[in-house]
Amino acid sequence: MTYQAVLFDLDGVITDTAEYHYLAWKKLAEEQGIHIDRAFNEQLKGVSRDDSLRRILAYGGKSVDDAEFARLTTRKNDNYVEMIQAVRPEDVYPGILALLQALRAAGKKIALASASKNGPFLLEKMQLTAYFDAIADPAAVAHSKPAPDIFLAAAQGVGVDIRDCIGIEDAAAGITAIKAAGALPVGVGKAEDLGSDIALVPDTAHLTLAYLDEVWAALH
Repeated sequence: MTYQAVLFDLDGVITDTAEYHYLAWKKLAEEQGIHIDRAFNEQLKGVSRDDSLRRILAYGGKSVDDAEFARLTTRKNDNYVEMIQAVRPEDVYPGILALLQALRAAGKKIALASASKNGPFLLEKMQLTAYFDAIADPAAVAHSKPAPDIFLAAAQGVGVDIRDCIGIEDAAAGITAIKAAGALPVGVGKAEDLGSDIALVPDTAHLTLAYLDEVWAALH
């Protein structure tokens, strides 16, 4: 039996909002007297907002109470939302629209499995909402990536057994989550970052229906 659904990460797979996340976190961190750079930011990719703030505060040796923690996450999100107002259909990564169209034509279910609470907004800005059968709510799952929760929720959202799903990710935490969930991982990036034991493409232009069919057939 072939796969029934494809579960997509957002940042770094459908479009590049990672830079906006970095700039928003950097601005917030500096307000707290904490300096973070791009190397540190690699630890935040694919990680939830709350967990990202915990890592930044720990890195800076700071602690805050619950009320201040909530204020800081809201402030970061406000900064980020302001920055992503400029996102538009032209920002969709190469090959992604064609892949979504091909998956739809082939009768595959499509779901978003992103840690970003702004996922629905970004899909709207890129005019991709109609292609998605489900958007997993990161606020409704117990644990963020690398836990499998968001991918399990995405599969449940489209009514497909997780073992009949392909998950597409560009972050190590996301690949770990896909494996833990029981889906078949496909990585966008380099083996040194994502592992040499999974199917890998160097960029999204190589993500095609034929490629996904081939990867699934090779392992089943």
